Amino acid sequence: MAACATPPHEKRAPPTATAPAASSKSPDEVLKLVKFAELPGWADDDLRQAWPAFLSSCAVLIKKPGWQEACGLTGFVDGSDPKAVRNYFESQFSPHQVKNTDGSVSGMLTGYYEPLLRGSRVRGGAFQTPLYKAPEDLLTIDLASLYPELKNKRLRGRVVGKKVVPYFSRAELSQLDPLAGSELLWVDSPIDAFFLQIQGSGRVYLEESRETVRLAYADQNGHPYKSIGRYLADRGELELDQASAQGIMRWAATNPARMPELLNANPSFVFFREEKINDPTIGPKGALGVALTAQRSIAIDPQYIPLGVPVFLASTQPNSDTLLRRLMMAQDTGGAVRNPVRADFFWGFGAEAAEKAGKMKQALMMWVLLPNAMVSASKSANKD
Repeated sequence: MAACATPPHEKRAPPTATAPAASSKSPDEVLKLVKFAELPGWADDDLRQAWPAFLSSCAVLIKKPGWQEACGLTGFVDGSDPKAVRNYFESQFSPHQVKNTDGSVSGMLTGYYEPLLRGSRVRGGAFQTPLYKAPEDLLTIDLASLYPELKNKRLRGRVVGKKVVPYFSRAELSQLDPLAGSELLWVDSPIDAFFLQIQGSGRVYLEESRETVRLAYADQNGHPYKSIGRYLADRGELELDQASAQGIMRWAATNPARMPELLNANPSFVFFREEKINDPTIGPKGALGVALTAQRSIAIDPQYIPLGVPVFLASTQPNSDTLLRRLMMAQDTGGAVRNPVRADFFWGFGAEAAEKAGKMKQALMMWVLLPNAMVSASKSANKD
């Protein structure tokens, strides 16, 4: 399980129907043009391992201005040749160091993964905890249609009379039960269901049919995420450094009567949609709309980092000083991934991925790779 004392991957939207303040810095102002030689560890990364994830990004980016040339040339590159792949990136892209809005260059890298739960299509026996599809009364407001400067900002709510009000919080959903009839599946653990929402997607093994299905992120109730690990730490129930997912689960096992209190401390709630798993080696789709690649996909803040772009990370392995320096693809977003130098590292599926993600809270520096054609166009526009 991923750590809950630190911000999660959970996707979300602002909770109220008022326009949030626009960022004080544009993406251009947090990106500083540098040379590849300035990227620590760039020469040591095996870029072939990032190539399949990059091709997935290009399938989307080739339709966007500035990307046609770079993505169009991928068909002429031998992805199995390390020199060819390196030459491609170094000849077609320009690296830009990512800066925070205060000018600093250091941030935080956390991790997420795809969990596995046990479930059923019908309620019964151990399977008493529902997972829900998006309700019909959930209203989504795209702020970009009203405020172009607030691209990627959406609000969630519901209509009461002639007013739009915030959608139900987690506590209200459990007390009022407005989601009756929207159940997708039933699982055997409320804490596992909670952590599934934190990760944003996962797999569920269905006991009766012996099949495994994927539950993908569909929507969210619009309330902000609040850490249940910090909730326990603030009340003296756990030390903050013990408030990992494992620590929280141990606390929950000894305090089952207080489970609703604990989970309702986080008002955010995630809804899912069911997907078939045709190939278990392929990850869930991220915000870009392409499958995530284990250890080569990250979630970023799209206010500052364009979705799909290559991003070089300089960090360390989870709970370690061992260097982690590699080219990643910005293919996802996350509710707690806020600020320019901030990323969530996708570890993949399985127990090892869960352990890695749960331990990850590392210092980070980032560089975005932008196509030379886009950089040249930007320079020309600035001159004009």
